[in-house]
Amino acid sequence: MKACEYTSYKGIRKESLRDNMSDIEVALTDLGEIATRELAKEHKPYGLEQNKKMLKWMDMLQKWLEMIPKKNLGKAVISNQNMLPYQYIDENHKLEN
Repeated sequence: MKACEYTSYKGIRKESLRDNMSDIEVALTDLGEIATRELAKEHKPYGLEQNKKMLKWMDMLQKWLEMIPKKNLGKAVISNQNMLPYQYIDENHKLEN
């Protein structure tokens, strides 16, 4: 998912996406970012076409990283639950004193 899709999936507005992730979601994100950085260092993509190819590799890597715990835990590791305990107040609702 793109970050904006993930934010929408979790139902958050302006809060930090990472703050609302579970430990395993953060770990997978970190691992994906590190692997992406290392791939970019190794292959040094130049131009739009090479960067698109690199993006496909990174997408496959992220899907693979998500599959491993899902297969072993028997459930999806990406959740729409927020890790921070808060509730939104309806913007149209006025608070009474």
